[in-house]
Amino acid sequence: MIQYLDNIHHKDSKKFFLIAGPCAIEDETMALQIAEHIVKLSDKYNIPYIFKGSFKKANRSRIDSFSGIGDETALKILRKVGETFNVPTTTDIHENAHAALAAEYVDVLQIPAFLVRQTDLLIAAAETGKAVSLKKGQFLSPEAMKFAVQKVKDSGNDKTAIIERGNTFGYSDLVVDFRGIPTMREYSPVILDVTHSLQQPNQNSGVTGGRPELIETVAKAGIAVGADGLFIETHPDPSIAKSDGANMLKLDLLDGLLGKLTRIREAIL
Repeated sequence: MIQYLDNIHHKDSKKFFLIAGPCAIEDETMALQIAEHIVKLSDKYNIPYIFKGSFKKANRSRIDSFSGIGDETALKILRKVGETFNVPTTTDIHENAHAALAAEYVDVLQIPAFLVRQTDLLIAAAETGKAVSLKKGQFLSPEAMKFAVQKVKDSGNDKTAIIERGNTFGYSDLVVDFRGIPTMREYSPVILDVTHSLQQPNQNSGVTGGRPELIETVAKAGIAVGADGLFIETHPDPSIAKSDGANMLKLDLLDGLLGKLTRIREAIL
């Protein structure tokens, strides 16, 4: 996928690429702060980098959960991040109309896991001509993702990637089956969504839990088995993040983690 992004740096470094940023766009200052920090790290480690932030959170446990600061407001912030740091940006879309809307502001359209079988949504994303990342449904086998990829390709768009984010394990946990990464790489580049793989959904409080202490473990395993990229949500202070704080990485821990992961990548090349 990254070969189609003109504004991505370190494309030929042979490192894994990184999709990282806050779960949701909370305000411009926060988005620019996070992006600036990660851009410096991507230059330090020669890692191709895509900034991620959701412009709208449509899949919420409760009606009073944070869903966004306004669609156009958040999308304009994503555009500003991209222009300020000359990096590609990505956001998730939930409705057919979101595809054309978001495509005006970002470089990669992300299809959420719960919606990856929605044919019309995949076609709408593909027809924008933007790169499309497809989150594997928690309920799908790795082999089933070839059909989602094929829907995008049959719509005239070869700019695809698959995001692994774990499988439902009981009612309130997820596990990653690392055997699926090489399987899905037969269809498209594969990105391991480290932080969402450590969610603990369906908590009695209506707020998703998580296991952030295992971020390093899962990320190391992903690189070791050959993931093309990593997806990591991060925030200066996850305890006050408006969405998914329970499974996000504290921003100041990212440097040390990337250092370890690049050494693993170099060892297996």
